[in-house]
Amino acid sequence: MYPQSLSPVQQVDLAFYVIFGVSAVMLLGITATMLWFVWRYDHRRNPVATEIPGSVLAETAWTLIPTLIVMALFYYGWAGYKALRTVPADALEVGVKARMWSWIFEYPNGKRSSVLYVPAGKPVKLDMTSVDVIHSLYIPAFRIKMDTVPGMQTYAWFKTDGPGEFDILCAEYCGLKHANMLSVVKAVEPDEFRKWLESSEAPGGKGRALLDAYGCISCHSLDGSPGPGTTFKGLYGAERVVVLGDGSKRKIIVDEAYLRRALKDPNAELVEGFDPIMPSTEGVVPEQDFEDMIAWFMHGNGLTREEGRRLMEQEGCLSCHSTDGSVVAGPTFKNLWGSEVDVLVDGVPKRVKVDADYVRESIVAPQKKLSKGWDPLMPGYDSFTPEQMEAMMDYMRSLSGTPEKAPADASSPGLHGGTSPAGKTQ
Repeated sequence: MYPQSLSPVQQVDLAFYVIFGVSAVMLLGITATMLWFVWRYDHRRNPVATEIPGSVLAETAWTLIPTLIVMALFYYGWAGYKALRTVPADALEVGVKARMWSWIFEYPNGKRSSVLYVPAGKPVKLDMTSVDVIHSLYIPAFRIKMDTVPGMQTYAWFKTDGPGEFDILCAEYCGLKHANMLSVVKAVEPDEFRKWLESSEAPGGKGRALLDAYGCISCHSLDGSPGPGTTFKGLYGAERVVVLGDGSKRKIIVDEAYLRRALKDPNAELVEGFDPIMPSTEGVVPEQDFEDMIAWFMHGNGLTREEGRRLMEQEGCLSCHSTDGSVVAGPTFKNLWGSEVDVLVDGVPKRVKVDADYVRESIVAPQKKLSKGWDPLMPGYDSFTPEQMEAMMDYMRSLSGTPEKAPADASSPGLHGGTSPAGKTQ
């Protein structure tokens, strides 16, 4: 499998042992020779200086031997470098995006994770870049240390000997929360990795994945946009007018019972304004799948407030924005929701309210409305789903003690403004 006889870890370790061994031998040899000369040519033994003639043999030896040693060190170092840079053809390719201060790993099927899941015993190639500043992916267990550079693709590869967890660190000082830029390589058995890769646990849990699998999302949007079917956004608990089989109409509340009826016999109580184009799923969808999809509707579209907090932690948001009022690299999230902040829009100062629209825009394009007092450090995040956005905003509301639609206190700092690092209130 490898172009060399040893794996990259063994090659790097061998080069280290050779260099360390040669250095130790030379240190001991030079020290012993120095002590012998001190003893042998002490002034009490040699009161009169003696001229020692040159020696061709000695000069040849101390030229040739160091040359051979340096060439040997170069050979072993080059072998280790080749092993690290020559990727096996069957390696699994995983994209790596570094940002302040988190790692995001992207798989060929589009799945994203803040933990690097890999199949044990299979080579893995990491295609790396950075979205902000220079970081350095460091996995000590596999002797990998490779910089990630904005606008540049770098790579590294490794292969685990078996299942286990291995630390990932950033080895390049990249800012205030550099020490928080941690993750792990989680090596699992190939069958377990395959199941994990093919699962769609996030975003939105199993129910969300089933809605995709059965084609529901192709007709029913998740973000409120119109489509052939009614949007799923805010559906549970909402009031709807439905048309019955006999043509009559009545108002219903979208509760658990209605969802069960609508999934199994969608045209018996058709939401007014939509055509009866959805086929019955009776006998097609297993009962457990029904339960999982209904649970998705009933519990915040599959993402809870705690999942929103965990998502913000994984994406590195909480490395820059504190939740307790302290100032880090960005303004605190405490008492954020509902506040008013001064921003610059195309150089023109404006005062805006921190609401759902402002937060969404600040996540996707943070430099568009940058508040005074903060540097434009934050990169744009354009990969969040509507469910993930809602879960994160729900968590941010909770830090202000603000219910979803209630008015908020307007005395707190905003997402890109407020108490600056210098302590000045903007």
